Amino acid sequence: MAGLLNATKKENGMKVKSLSAAFTTDKVAESRDFFVRYFGARVTFDCGWYVNLEFGSPVSSLQFMAATQPEHRLSSSAGLMYNFAVDDVDEEHHHLLSEGLTVVVPLDDHPWGDRGFAVQDPNGITLYIYSEREPGEEFRQYYR
Repeated sequence: MAGLLNATKKENGMKVKSLSAAFTTDKVAESRDFFVRYFGARVTFDCGWYVNLEFGSPVSSLQFMAATQPEHRLSSSAGLMYNFAVDDVDEEHHHLLSEGLTVVVPLDDHPWGDRGFAVQDPNGITLYIYSEREPGEEFRQYYR
């Protein structure tokens, strides 16, 4: 019996079809409107207390939800960062500044292989916007 159980075990763990992040907030509508306006998000589900937003191709998604169940607690934005890879970070930087957003991490080239900057969403989540660059010599060894 033990041999049969081992034979049916997945060799490399769970086979994930997709992954997304859901953030519990009291600012569901503000979050939806922010990401639609500034990041071109598509709303694919919105029942008022829960919204699903999709970005780019291949599709990435974020969800924002109100705390409607006892087990739901408001999320903290402390230490949370969403990374957005874009074709032209300089263009996005100019666009978001012209829209009035405040940059919380200045636009700069980074030796680990990107050029990026950061803003914050209505929940205080840091949004790092970047374009890939050739990494510096000290970081090349870490890429696989």
